[in-house]
Amino acid sequence: MWPLVRGRLPGPPARVVDIGCGPLGGFVPMLRSAGYDAIGVDTEAPEGDDYHRTGIEDFAPHGAVDLVVASRSLHHVADLDDVADLMVGMLAPGGTVIVLEWAWERLDSATAQWCFDRLPPADDEPSWMHHHQEMWLESGKAWDAYLTEWAADDGLHPGEAVLAALQVRLRTASADHGAFYFPSLEGVTEQDELAAIAGGQIQANGIRLVARVTP
Repeated sequence: MWPLVRGRLPGPPARVVDIGCGPLGGFVPMLRSAGYDAIGVDTEAPEGDDYHRTGIEDFAPHGAVDLVVASRSLHHVADLDDVADLMVGMLAPGGTVIVLEWAWERLDSATAQWCFDRLPPADDEPSWMHHHQEMWLESGKAWDAYLTEWAADDGLHPGEAVLAALQVRLRTASADHGAFYFPSLEGVTEQDELAAIAGGQIQANGIRLVARVTP
């Protein structure tokens, strides 16, 4: 996803907040290397001055920021409206939000099976998709029932709800649905997944939103 983010960046040294940067730091290392004043926010963020080990609900930047990036993190938050307000409130005039999200509600049985058929050997480090395949088979339930129950237990927000929460607060520059699973699959490129979507074999589960502060 770095090319998408990089293509929307203002000039350095703009201030950027990466929400849900994860234990590897998300985009922060690349942003810092490119001259940006970047901060990562995550309860599992790396140690260091470039990161805040907290949830987004408890983070307040020192001054306005030019860009907020949230990659596959907003469907996990407790209160989506509160977090959307916080994100918008961080932004300077003309500021931008880039959101990369998962529309899990579109993961129908055909899409799930297409992915499961292309999983690499689990070996010693099974992926999150290996875990879902195993839990689904152990449940003995139809895929749709398993997915709905799992999402409810985990308190996940639908991808479309994430999209709507930001679009009602910001001016949409671009929004589309596309590939999502290919990094977890063996020998599958983004173009392969897009071709399967275009051919009607699977659903488009990836969401990419670029939006700006409304004048």
